[in-house]
Amino acid sequence: MQTIDHLPLLIESEQLAEYIDHPQLRLIDLSRESVYRQLHLPNAVHVKPCAFTRTEDMATGLFPDESQIQALIQKLNISDTHHVVVYDDEGGAWAGRLIWTLHCLGFERTSLLNGGIHAWLGAGLDTTMDVPNMQQEAELWQANASQIDQYRIEYKELLEKVEQQNIQLWDCRTEDEYTGLRLAARRGGHIPHARHFEWSTALNRQNHLKLHPLERTRSQLNDLGFDLTQPVVVYCQSHHRSGLAYVLARLLDWPVRAYDGAWSEWGNRLDSPIVAGETPN
Repeated sequence: MQTIDHLPLLIESEQLAEYIDHPQLRLIDLSRESVYRQLHLPNAVHVKPCAFTRTEDMATGLFPDESQIQALIQKLNISDTHHVVVYDDEGGAWAGRLIWTLHCLGFERTSLLNGGIHAWLGAGLDTTMDVPNMQQEAELWQANASQIDQYRIEYKELLEKVEQQNIQLWDCRTEDEYTGLRLAARRGGHIPHARHFEWSTALNRQNHLKLHPLERTRSQLNDLGFDLTQPVVVYCQSHHRSGLAYVLARLLDWPVRAYDGAWSEWGNRLDSPIVAGETPN
């Protein structure tokens, strides 16, 4: 049987099909439950986003707490030898969010299925309605949050960097959210110094929601004024859409952290500095 040690962060359907029955593969479906019930990839386990997000006060997409983490590892049923491939039905946002969560916990043997279920169907590959019944691993992987600060930034540190103008910010929301025309919190607008590049711009809707070529996205980001040699912080409303931005940054070898408090925290606070009314760069 082929080794599974070197699967890339972004994997194509045809490549994944070669490993679909590999015992070291853990395939995680983050599609809507109604979609999963109708069809999903063979051996895929369905996970709901609420399993790895937490709401506290005004913030709706925070990093999970300890009990959620333990339950998630049980659900994923992973050991040190497994490789996790994640997909969804929206182009990779929720899948990216789960990958970010695992990276924060020190588990980096992960891949995003390019295009998710849409690309798999577009390739004419087999699906099933069967729910897998896997034997529980004797020794589950032990989560270690020692890497969390490498990939996550919280409000206090972010505010300090914004005030010092010592940060590069990628706002992944819509243009109307960025300018404040559409309100999804007490206040509208964006974090000072943030540049706008909507997350879905990187998706090719004519090619099963697969990512556009990375060089195309790199060029667009450069044109907007981003410096891909310097660290960036990604955010959206609840670190859902910015889940894909995180993966994109990793694919571009761009040092990246995510602000999981996101606009739900920043925009709901009355003491956060904001900019409203500006059109994207």
